[in-house]
Amino acid sequence: MTDMPWRPTELDERIWAEELDPFVPQRVFDVHTHLHSWDHYIDLDKHVGPYAGTIGHYFPRADRVIADAVDASLMPGRDVERLSFPYPYPRPMDLAAANALVADEVCGNSAGLMMVHPEMNVETIRTTLRTTGIIGLKPYLVYAKGTAPADAAITDFLPEEQIALADELGLIIMMHLSKRDAVADPDNIRDLLDLTARYPNAKWILAHCARSYSAWAIEAAASALRDIPNIWYDTSTVCEADTLDALYTGVGVDRVMYGSDDLIGPMRGKYIAFGRAWALLHPGNHSLSLGHCNPEMTFIRYEQLRAMKRGARQVGLTEAQRNALFHDTARALVDSVPKPDGT
Repeated sequence: MTDMPWRPTELDERIWAEELDPFVPQRVFDVHTHLHSWDHYIDLDKHVGPYAGTIGHYFPRADRVIADAVDASLMPGRDVERLSFPYPYPRPMDLAAANALVADEVCGNSAGLMMVHPEMNVETIRTTLRTTGIIGLKPYLVYAKGTAPADAAITDFLPEEQIALADELGLIIMMHLSKRDAVADPDNIRDLLDLTARYPNAKWILAHCARSYSAWAIEAAASALRDIPNIWYDTSTVCEADTLDALYTGVGVDRVMYGSDDLIGPMRGKYIAFGRAWALLHPGNHSLSLGHCNPEMTFIRYEQLRAMKRGARQVGLTEAQRNALFHDTARALVDSVPKPDGT
């Protein structure tokens, strides 16, 4: 690991010491971490594809050793546990190898999820869960069946028989919602209300603040979703403070958990919102004139943590609430999944 893009600069160290160190508790449970290998993405043209300049360049392999090194560098002195799953490369992908890597790398108090696609046999999933100790499912919209990923309904990439298995076994489902309005889309709201009611033992985590990178989406959906007892939310890579404020106040801090989206978080840049859109701004994709200020970008993770902190001003987090946000809620959720022996 001679090339370490997560090595802090003087700016990073200042942001951590002055803004973030007092906010992040000693114990952290990261519910959104990708452990993966670039080799599992078997597209022959991947070197010119959209992932080549980011994940493929900076983190062609992300195992537990690298994840530990990143956390030690970006959040020094913290004890970090994780909920990990593969990176959702589009097809063709060696999904079996990707899931095996996660199963091999998860140990101790951390846990893993299995990447699934709509054609995957339920008994195959059941067997993998039983033999690996993995505690849930990670579907993704790029595997949607019969529709474009941006237009996919939940069951287009997570068929109902897989949700029924999650309900039967009390599994976690890490859901990255599709559709252009994300959680504010009426069909997504309707489907979440229906599926969580009919399968009450499945435990849903809606990734990226329910894919609300801008506040308007969660503001539109929160009143419909706030009383659903089997939905939680992670904060991964959301960098807008008003979005975190809308999430905390709209669904309740007790339903929200820290997630890093590593190894996206240790790359430099910020997810910015505008209109009803959002995009990643990073050092290589802008032509801004920055001669009037320090032009360096910090880690995406630091921009997210800043948003989590500033978004909490209105609710005034207590120490207990901060501990829950960063650790206790996730720990309790992971521990609530029954073991394969039924305990």
